[in-house]
Amino acid sequence: MLKDKDRIFKNLYGTLGAGLKDAQKRGDWDDTKKYVTKGSSWIIEEIKKSGLRGRGGAGFPTATKWGFVPKPTKEKPAYLVVNADESEPGTCKDRDILRHEPHKVLEGSVITASVIGARVAYIYIRGEYFHEANCLQSAIDEAYDAGLLGKNTKTGWDMDIYIHRGAGAYICGEETALLESLEGYKGMPRLKPPFPAVVGLYGCPTLVNNVETLSVVPSILRRGADWHRSIGTEQSAGPKIFCISGHVNTPCNVEESFGISIKEMIEKHAGGVRGGWDNLLAIIPGGSTTPVIPKNICDKITLDYESLMKAQSGLGTGAIIVIDKSADILKVITRIAKFYMHESCGQCTPCREGTGWMWRVLQRMCVGNATVPEIDELWEVTKQIEGHTICAFGDAAAWPIQGLIRHFRPEIEKRIKKYNAIATA
Repeated sequence: MLKDKDRIFKNLYGTLGAGLKDAQKRGDWDDTKKYVTKGSSWIIEEIKKSGLRGRGGAGFPTATKWGFVPKPTKEKPAYLVVNADESEPGTCKDRDILRHEPHKVLEGSVITASVIGARVAYIYIRGEYFHEANCLQSAIDEAYDAGLLGKNTKTGWDMDIYIHRGAGAYICGEETALLESLEGYKGMPRLKPPFPAVVGLYGCPTLVNNVETLSVVPSILRRGADWHRSIGTEQSAGPKIFCISGHVNTPCNVEESFGISIKEMIEKHAGGVRGGWDNLLAIIPGGSTTPVIPKNICDKITLDYESLMKAQSGLGTGAIIVIDKSADILKVITRIAKFYMHESCGQCTPCREGTGWMWRVLQRMCVGNATVPEIDELWEVTKQIEGHTICAFGDAAAWPIQGLIRHFRPEIEKRIKKYNAIATA
């Protein structure tokens, strides 16, 4: 378990105040200029040594992503875009950071902007986060008044930060769709290459990073890369905010170290599964995108990228959705499938047509109105969608259904046989 002294987000629950003075008492904006003046090479190397991976869901090495951004020119300035479009079902970690630790986001943005040479940053926040956007704007105003943003700043890096509110589309969490929306167009993913690092916002070099990713950067520089690397596992370093919801006694957000067992996480922080651990049916470990895993795997699995990958699932955003035996697992996945059908931007045929087709088949399977060969047909369609779309949305729509078939095929077959037996009686 994570020791209290190693926690980065000490005001995650909003008990200590979110204003600038309170944030500074917790160490925010402390010696920011010292780290900025050390230069981009030193900062990138520290982040690389720390093992920090993106906290938005993909888990891509942060320092590597920063290194892709070319040096800005007068004709092609660099931009930093903060992805606060937190739309993954089950995920609400960035919401609490924006509410209670907004200055961590701002300081992390200043340091990161100095690395890529950006003088302007945009925070793209989902439209439903009205209160959070107001909290963030208050923090930005405080930072300007204190000389931490704007010109001739105390941080050693002059820059401006603006908030842009989205309109609630899930697809705008995908970085190129986000950039399209930021430019005033319909939020639809772009073909890659070129990647945003080279051709991003307004055709200029752009770095898109998640709220939590940027928020931990200052703490890593202050405490050192070795400190961050000492927490977690070899491939999953550091602490992370996990969101625990579903059939638990006390749903919560909690900062914990990678490598903790999923059972310990739920029992220590969320009051255990409703009805006890033996009442557990399955868990979706990283937001609705990640494939469901049954109890027998949950008994021994740990929360890190490598373990969940081996279990044919994923850590994703760290949103743990607990499902007990009172739930109908087919209905759960069918509801998720409906969500992805609704949120598809419609640009790619496999996704546009396939998400609706999968949802309709699952609707029939919920009541057993299907045939056993259709299970294999459904699996094959998920494979035709996965990896065949412009962005990873197709994968996101396919994986929950693959998890269902992989682990709960007997339940689907049982329901089909029961329906057919009644129909032919």
